Amino acid sequence: MADERKAFLLRADPLLWRDIEKWAADELRSVNGQIEFILREAVRRRSRARAGEAQGPNLPAVPPSPGG
Repeated sequence: MADERKAFLLRADPLLWRDIEKWAADELRSVNGQIEFILREAVRRRSRARAGEAQGPNLPAVPPSPGG
């Protein structure tokens, strides 16, 4: 079966592109692989943050009242 990945055009600032190229080289990835990794991590973090929002804020437990 053919590669089912979606291809799209990305216009990036040349300085950003250079930084991503360096980062990719440091992690032994292609620029495309690095961008895909960055996007995947961002989506994962956003999903976790949203799951935390659904649970509500982290408030301390309310101690039981002395009278019951």
